[in-house]
Order: sequence, then structure tokens, then C-alpha cells
Amino acid sequence: MPRTSRIQRLRDLSVEDRRKSVADAAGLDLEAIAAFDPAHGLTAALADHMIENVTGIFGVPIGVATNFVVNGSEVLVPMATEEASVVAAASNAAKVARVRGGFTTSSTAPIMQAQVQIVGIADPEAGRVRLLEAREELIALANAQDPKLVEFGGGVRDIAVRLVPSRAGTYVVAHLQVDVRDAMGANAVNTMAEAVAARAAEIAGGKSLLRILTNKADLRLSRARAVFDADTLGGPDVVDDIIHAAALAEADPYRAATHNKGIMNGITAVVLATGNDTRAVEAGAHSHAVTSTGRYTSLSRFEKDADGNVAAVLELPMPVGLVGGATKVHPAAQAAIALLGVRTATELAEIITAVGLAQNFAAVRALATEGIQRGHMSLHARNIASTVGATPEEVPAVVARLVADKKVRADHAEKVLAELRAGR
Repeated sequence: MPRTSRIQRLRDLSVEDRRKSVADAAGLDLEAIAAFDPAHGLTAALADHMIENVTGIFGVPIGVATNFVVNGSEVLVPMATEEASVVAAASNAAKVARVRGGFTTSSTAPIMQAQVQIVGIADPEAGRVRLLEAREELIALANAQDPKLVEFGGGVRDIAVRLVPSRAGTYVVAHLQVDVRDAMGANAVNTMAEAVAARAAEIAGGKSLLRILTNKADLRLSRARAVFDADTLGGPDVVDDIIHAAALAEADPYRAATHNKGIMNGITAVVLATGNDTRAVEAGAHSHAVTSTGRYTSLSRFEKDADGNVAAVLELPMPVGLVGGATKVHPAAQAAIALLGVRTATELAEIITAVGLAQNFAAVRALATEGIQRGHMSLHARNIASTVGATPEEVPAVVARLVADKKVRADHAEKVLAELRAGR
């Protein structure tokens, strides 16, 4: 059976049957994603080796977004999130995108940067040039720290040197620009920065201080684009309203913050599911949303193409990896990677970016048409129903009433549940 991201009525199955259907659709043995079952996932003993002072494990739901086609390939996307409607919204947007071929992606090389701060230099301009003259020496010293990375085709590609004025003086800041291959890269670039710091300070004529990567990973970009069919969306008026909604996010930082949060709803869910660093990715994304003028704006751009469809693009830093960190330790992260079927960190980064664009489009479309609350609150109502004690058999009836009454609140849910039980 060929791999597919189209699974009919997945939401109507039990959790166990969904897991089997997803494994079948991905061409995997059920054992490959068994770690999605809490009984076979992360144990307290394993968690104790990951962080300090472990006292237990905090569970997050893992759902699977369907309908994704990325660069012509069918992709099932694991998403770890507590927020209702995220997985459904991404799946629905991907279904619209596949009408016009799905998502097309591309990336720059996986370049991460580490900064070496040098203080107390009498002649900062000359110090900057002295460091650039020593480029080959510093690159060789850095690469000697990780011969395995160099063997796999990575390593330092260049050194840039910046002067950074501050209230405490002018700092000379050297940037090691490192191709980290399939790693996220933090450990590799930090080790290199530590190794070259003393020599760089000696050359520049000052003292080294900070030696650490920057999460402004603007040399490691991933891009995704898709066309959302006008007829499928409901016609030209809907397209125009979507364009207007996106344009506000470009122009207004207050709207842009929420617009970009919608993008990160999708991105963070996949980053978390695959055991990558959600804070690093979010820091890089939001710093990338600040223009050279210092204005915060939307990460995505929506336009109307020549045929009247919505053409959407997203470009942002995506520092994720397949080697090192929790990705290689956490059983559920390994299962997520198997489900995605990716072989390189670049593939993973591009799929994550496509999910971000899908999530973004779904939110903007909802805002420009029915409003965000209709779909969101119907799913939120399930949480409310469970909170007030509805059994799995009672939840559908309680949810239907909450949505119909437009009162998705715990007090109303208690009333509805009491009426339901009294009427039996």
C-alpha cells in the first residue's frame, strides 16, 4: 500500500484504531509508533537522565495532521499540543492546499552561528580587521574541535566580525558560521566558540567574555509556499477578505503578534513532537519578524495570484535536528520521526515550515469568514464537558447543547449534564 496522508474519518475511530490507521497509512509496523501509547512511551527512569530533579512526566496529547503533500510526497504530521483545533485546522488547510498540488519548500544550508564577545579593545576597528586576517587560523582551530562533523561535510564555513556599540563601550563580536549538517547544532557551535575565544581575544587585543550560539538563526532559513484555490475557499470575496486580514498583520504589530502566534501553533507542535528545542525555534522566528527598521511584522505573506487564488509564502529560521538532544533519547520523538519518514534535518525543517503556513492560513481564513470561535469553541466544548464529569458516552450530547446554546462555559455544562441525566 503506497504511503498516503488521506485517512477518511480518522476522528471517528478509537485512539487505538487511529494509531493503527496512521501506521498503515505511513507504511509502518504498529510497533514503530508504539511510543505514542503512554504505556510504552517515556518512562520516569529515562526522564531522569534527561533533566535534573525529575519527579514525574507531564503528558501532552500527540495528534496526527492529515492531508499534507510536501514537494509531491504524502506526509503524516505528528503534532504535540494542548490547544484544541490546532491539528484539525492544519489538516483542513492542507486539504485545501492539495487541490493545487500542496506545499513546495526550500532551504538554505544548515548554518548556525556562535558569538565570541571581546571586551576592552583599545582600537575596535583595527581589532575587527586583525580577526578577519586570522580567519584561516581561527577556522582550523574551531574545526579541530569536531572532526566528525567535518568528516560528514560540516564545519566552519566563515567568520564574520561585528562592532557592537553599547552603553558600556564598543564590543568586537566574532561570529563562527558553522554548517551543522543534521544536528540542531547548539553543542557543536558552543564547543567551537569556547575553543577559539582565548586566541581570538589575543589577536583582537582584548578579553573574551561571552562564548555562545545565537538563536537568531537567520542563516538557516526554511521556506514554504502554497496556492489555496479560490473556488474551494468560496469565491473572490473570500479571497479578498483573506488578503485584507493578512495585510493588517503586515502593517500592524499588534495583529502581527497574534498572526505569528498562529504560525507557531503549528510549528511548535511539530518541533515538540520530534524532540527539538521549541524555545530556540520560537526565539529565532520572532526575532526574524523584526525588520531592519525595528518594526515587528508578520512572518508570512499572502497575495492574490493571476488566477485569483491565494498565494501564501512563509520564510523563517528553522534550527532543528535529527541527531543529538531529546530527538535521539525520547521514544515518542523517535516514533514521530519514523512517522514523518524524514531522512535529513532539512527535510524536517521544511515540513515544519509547511505546517506553520497551513496553520497560519487556517486561522486567517477562519477570522476572515466565520470567525475563529466557531471551530475553536466546538472543540473547547469537549474539554469543558469532560471537566464537569461527562462520561465519554455523554460528551457528544453535552457538546452539541453547549455549541447550540452558544454558552461554552462550565456552569452551563453542569446544567446541561444534569438535565441529560435527569431525562434518562
